[in-house]
Amino acid sequence: MRPICRGSIPAELNIDKYEAAKVDLVSRLGRYCSYCEREIATVLAVEHIQPKGLPAYQHLEKEWTNFLLACVNCNSTKKDKDVVLSDVLLPDRDNTSHAFNYLDDGSIAINATLAGTPMEAKARSILNLTGLDKSYSKILDANGNAVALDRKAQRIEAFGEARVALDLYLANQTDEMISAIVMMAKARGYFSIWYQVFDAFPAVLIRLIEGFPGTLDSGCF
Repeated sequence: MRPICRGSIPAELNIDKYEAAKVDLVSRLGRYCSYCEREIATVLAVEHIQPKGLPAYQHLEKEWTNFLLACVNCNSTKKDKDVVLSDVLLPDRDNTSHAFNYLDDGSIAINATLAGTPMEAKARSILNLTGLDKSYSKILDANGNAVALDRKAQRIEAFGEARVALDLYLANQTDEMISAIVMMAKARGYFSIWYQVFDAFPAVLIRLIEGFPGTLDSGCF
């Protein structure tokens, strides 16, 4: 899960309705779900960390620090579940990059170094809260071809694309190739998968961190 920094509320932003924050959030964080990391071009929602649908948090409906961005899947799964801030890891506050490992089968594992610690329970909680621990659903079209519709299947696809990019980079380790890889990664989303695939190449990692908005300023790299 990509660590992010939304920064302080923009001086000129008047949040009369919470949707008004979307433009600045996208500008600062990119067009990515703050939880699953997919690139979402048009239906990315302003997400309330502590849900506005619960009476206890209604006063946070227009609070900048309670906003992230979320896709339909993560947002609808999380919905109005109570979020106790001390019980979860959050990408705008914690080093969520260190907490999770992304696996070839599309699943997300909790870093083994957190085993038996309070951080393990917090990491598991955010996966459950957003449904990122859901199992893979194999969906076939009329011709029997697999179609990646769920988040796990799409993570598998992202791994495949990142590995193709790695092969290209191994054959041509130039600055131009790094620029092309970062462009591919930003168009696809899934920063954490690209970061993991290129973990042995610091020059690429630096450019990925710089290329995804709000990542460098998180202070986690």
